[in-house]
Amino acid sequence: MSNNSNHPNPAIGYLLWCCALLGFCGIHRFYSGRWVTGIIWLLTGGLLLIGQIIDLFFIPSQCRDPKW
Repeated sequence: MSNNSNHPNPAIGYLLWCCALLGFCGIHRFYSGRWVTGIIWLLTGGLLLIGQIIDLFFIPSQCRDPKW
């Protein structure tokens, strides 16, 4: 069994995803170590919110496989 203490928590990822409602798209991507796409999401409004909506389904896998 692997130790998940170093992995981001999906619940926090979803909470950060909700920051998009305040205009901060992509914050959840920074949390999972995806800096480049986090900057792209932040500058483009989550790829015009399409990428932001798709990320609702990918947050658990992003947290299982962080990029750091």
